[in-house]
Amino acid sequence: MASVTLSGVVKRFDKTTAVHGIDLDIADGEFVVLVGPSGCGKSTTLRMIAGLEDLTSGDIRIGERIVNRLEPKDRNIAMVFQNYAIYPHMTVHKNIAFGLRMAKLAKADEERRVREAAAVLGLTGLLERRPSQLSGGQRQRVAIGRAMVRNPAVFLFDEPLSNLDAQLRAQMRLEIKKLHQGLATTVIYVTHDQVEAMTLADRIVVMRDGRIEQIGTPTEVYRQPATMFVARFIGSPSMNMIPGTTGQGAVELDGLGRIEAPGSAEVRRPIFLGVRPDDLRVAAGGAGALTLEARINVIEPLGPDTLVYADAGGRELVAKADGRAALRRGEAVKLVADADALHVFDAGTEARLS
Repeated sequence: MASVTLSGVVKRFDKTTAVHGIDLDIADGEFVVLVGPSGCGKSTTLRMIAGLEDLTSGDIRIGERIVNRLEPKDRNIAMVFQNYAIYPHMTVHKNIAFGLRMAKLAKADEERRVREAAAVLGLTGLLERRPSQLSGGQRQRVAIGRAMVRNPAVFLFDEPLSNLDAQLRAQMRLEIKKLHQGLATTVIYVTHDQVEAMTLADRIVVMRDGRIEQIGTPTEVYRQPATMFVARFIGSPSMNMIPGTTGQGAVELDGLGRIEAPGSAEVRRPIFLGVRPDDLRVAAGGAGALTLEARINVIEPLGPDTLVYADAGGRELVAKADGRAALRRGEAVKLVADADALHVFDAGTEARLS
């Protein structure tokens, strides 16, 4: 196992800067997920750690070594790709053992490591099959097994579940989490799927346009987003944003009245008031720090919960209701949120005020 440290890492492709001088410290044994939209620099960052892309400037340390100029094979890392990258003409056994054979490991040690990895990943009965005889989830487990047997200091995962269907993704997320808990190896995992990030990570690194927007635990990133971008990107459905103005101890919401809210100040400034659908409840009566009159446009039953899309003063907001609630399109309701569920962002900088 090893820590990983990025210091002022920059990557340029011709005149385009893909990564803008990022700093990141990953502890020994930590599971860190880089998440963000396509083109945000997360895969480029991972490939620089792996040695598949050269740095333009900055340093990358794995453990105590600066690895900027080391070949991938000399960095003591193992990488699992989106497209599995396993050999179709080889059996599962030979695919898992491939790196060990290249390293000329003793035959008995090779066999032991392959059997141990196969047992952990549920592949013992499939060792003589070829990839064409496997499901997508089984192929991905073979790719993980090939990485495992090398006993790397750091595991790198580049969107490994994006080719799987929803049920398999959920199953593989659980298997990857169990694997990390069992091995306690440092993991750096790239995804654009915020559900994967929330369920797998010890800490999440949210990236945007080659920069880090926020680093924190899943709870911190979800409950205390540092910017409007993070607030919208993390969480599904996305956080509701209501424009307004803060000042004189309150927030004046555009077309929706005046409320007391965190972040209020004497100096007037344009803001956005954010509230997550999870925290905006549909109520026939009662009140909260935020209480809005609304009319239901669309109802989406999800089993235990129901998503409610409602018009409040000409603005569509998303709320959650109990799945057993009898709601109707066109029904007048109140949307209610408590003070601790409200987030205030500066409209200009998009930074969190409170």
